[in-house]
Amino acid sequence: MINLKKLLPEDHIETTNQILTWQEAVQLASQPQLNEKAIDQQYVTNMIHSVEENGPYMVLADYFALMHARPGEGVFHQGMSLLVTKNEIDLAGKPVRIFLVLAAKDSQSHLESLQEIMEVFMD
Repeated sequence: MINLKKLLPEDHIETTNQILTWQEAVQLASQPQLNEKAIDQQYVTNMIHSVEENGPYMVLADYFALMHARPGEGVFHQGMSLLVTKNEIDLAGKPVRIFLVLAAKDSQSHLESLQEIMEVFMD
């Protein structure tokens, strides 16, 4: 079993009162993983491009977006980071206040942790 606290440590959780665009929110939510070199800037760019090309499919529930890009591309080690905003942010027509950034090295290794975190947010 993968330890959720290991994948989403407390120092990867941010809150903000700033008024942000969704792109700025994705960048800010990614910052803890960028700082520790878990992902590179290209991974963040890929997440943004994915929404621009495919719409708000990453918004999984009211106010909750699971941000990700292709596994492996720009990911140096698996992890998660979280941004909670006081203000709603329009992500391609959907209101979001919680941005969870998932960095996966492959398409399988993160599934257990993702299931755990989805259970927390869906309750």
